Amino acid sequence: MPIDRREFLTGVGTAGGIALAGCTGGPTGGGSTPTSTPEPTETEGDSGSDTDTDTETETETASPTPSDPTNVGMVYATGGLGDGSFNDQAQQGIQQAEEEFGISYGEAQPSAVSEFKNFQQQFARSTDPTYELVCCIGFLQASSLSENAPDYPEQNFMIVDSTVDADNVASYVFAEHEGSYLVGQLAGLLTTREFSAGAGSTAPDSTTVGFVGGVESPLIRKFQAGYEAGVAAADSDVDVQTSYVGDFNDPSGGKEAALAMYNSGADVVYHAAGNTGTGVFQAAQEQERFAIGVDRDQSVTKESFADVILASMVKRVDTAVYDSVEAVVNGDFEGGTTTALGLDQQGVDIVYGQGIGSDVPGEVSDAIAGSKQSIIDGDVSVPTDPSNV
Repeated sequence: MPIDRREFLTGVGTAGGIALAGCTGGPTGGGSTPTSTPEPTETEGDSGSDTDTDTETETETASPTPSDPTNVGMVYATGGLGDGSFNDQAQQGIQQAEEEFGISYGEAQPSAVSEFKNFQQQFARSTDPTYELVCCIGFLQASSLSENAPDYPEQNFMIVDSTVDADNVASYVFAEHEGSYLVGQLAGLLTTREFSAGAGSTAPDSTTVGFVGGVESPLIRKFQAGYEAGVAAADSDVDVQTSYVGDFNDPSGGKEAALAMYNSGADVVYHAAGNTGTGVFQAAQEQERFAIGVDRDQSVTKESFADVILASMVKRVDTAVYDSVEAVVNGDFEGGTTTALGLDQQGVDIVYGQGIGSDVPGEVSDAIAGSKQSIIDGDVSVPTDPSNV
């Protein structure tokens, strides 16, 4: 088991209020939240100097050891760890890299978009330790990174879910619409039949499904577009209700949006909303209907809702984080590149729930498997905007 060399960055009320602190104990498991907020110590980089440390020398040395690790900074999306979804999937990637490469990593959990810029700068300015890579998790960090990357030309950055055109940034994007098509087809096929499993069932007199998004944006609209296209492929007469909560960390808002859909006859609701989606699962249980998770197998990460989670559209954010760290460790990090991960690259997929996924009829899962292959083969083109469905 590798020595735990993690550090946590936490905001203290303002965008500029950042403190660095140590954390003791072994690495936490995927999907867990730090049990306590570390006591702050001296803030690094508050001399105001923008001088950057050349990181190439360290990445070109021998393989890191516990006494000389490669250091990676993690700036998570708003919503923080413990979402059982997007951020936790990213953390799984850095934990795998820690275990396999002996790297050390620091974690920052911004509570607002306005904090992204300063957290990114905090890692880039640090000289004790020097961070050979800063991972920016989520498309909402793109604007801050576009400003910061030119100011720290020797600092390696990576970003998930957006493309930042800079020589020191490696961008990773996903074909969320492709994976969402598959879960949309699942929802569309099940709402048109009588189906019961676990704590849920479909209403015999309704053919309606729903989609709950976090912040409305081109990225989340890709999830919506793929989902709606998959539903239409299953049955063009199925209605799709859509709602955007405006936040990735608002379970009560997610629950309210989903309840409105279930009360209007929706049998299945798919969310692409981070921790807001926890409220969707709560509503599904209360109404004895079904839900579909996102990013990770949420029948596992949110196991108390496994009796209503039909499937999840998994998105391998962990792969993006792990691959970028591996590139730095091996000395072959390439900035100015964009890596696209779709069904063909196993970057997205459908995973049936561990509680009730086995109850999905074979003809339904077979039809979805056929669609997956057709998308990979290029025979089915999935739209990226709902207006094109």
